[in-house]
Amino acid sequence: MNPGCAAEQAAWRELKDGWRPLYGDVDKIGVAIEWHDFRIEHVFNWGRTFHPNSLEFCLNLSGHGAVGAGGTRSDYLPGNCGYYAVTDVPLPASRRAHDHHQFVTLEFSRQHLRNQLAQNEGDLEPEIRRILFGKKDENVVVPPRPMTMQQRNVVASLTEPPVTKAAQVLWYQGKALELMAQFFFAAKDPEFFCMRQKRLARERVDRVKDILTRDLANPPTLEMLGQEVGCSPFYLSRIFSREVGHTIPQYLRNIRMERAAELLRTGRYNVTEAATEVGYSSLSHFSKAFCETIGCCPVLYPVAKNVLLDR
Repeated sequence: MNPGCAAEQAAWRELKDGWRPLYGDVDKIGVAIEWHDFRIEHVFNWGRTFHPNSLEFCLNLSGHGAVGAGGTRSDYLPGNCGYYAVTDVPLPASRRAHDHHQFVTLEFSRQHLRNQLAQNEGDLEPEIRRILFGKKDENVVVPPRPMTMQQRNVVASLTEPPVTKAAQVLWYQGKALELMAQFFFAAKDPEFFCMRQKRLARERVDRVKDILTRDLANPPTLEMLGQEVGCSPFYLSRIFSREVGHTIPQYLRNIRMERAAELLRTGRYNVTEAATEVGYSSLSHFSKAFCETIGCCPVLYPVAKNVLLDR
């Protein structure tokens, strides 16, 4: 388990049901939405729950909190929202004793945001841009401001997601995009931001297709693909499946078999040569994949294909 994640879970454990992860995981996919609803008899060390090298947004419905110390301290009052950036150096924060605390946090790893927003850097709020793309990583505490009605509506809806798990994932992603648009961008238009993200996702998927087609015999790993297109392997897998309707391994197998079929149709390649050309060292694995994808065994393919075309 990631040490930061373990520390967060240990900190929230004393509140029992007062902490509820709604979506994501900062350490695994770079983003998380969490709901908090608790009372506590003593001052709570809120800073223990912050992830190293993260950017966290708090929408504070009730209860009093504080982030930072001295001249950088910001007080979270009921109805306020704001954000703070954390490095490897702990950022002090607390929640007041005896209050009823209700708040939502939207949490990101800085690296995840850098990957996702590199092409949108010019559209970011100046402070967000400095935090993510500035020359110096530092703890930053931005003064909170009153929540807008739109933000309140998003927060109020978070505890009533769709019933099915698949629908919940897409629904929470949409809510996260709404909140991101309001905090991150000079133009606070969720639809604008969503369109930009969708366009970027399509561009990444097209780039992956080009990379896979380039060398079918030696395809890159998922981690290498993620590095090439600038996002996490988990996120890349998710957007690829959503855009294409197949996982990356399924898509790779399909284009390998289509290429093998082209080679066999020329008559210049036998089955072994076609299998090797598309990266298969095992004839049994190649034959199985070919049959499942093309619909007949590779040794019969040219003849069977002609028969099917003549019908």
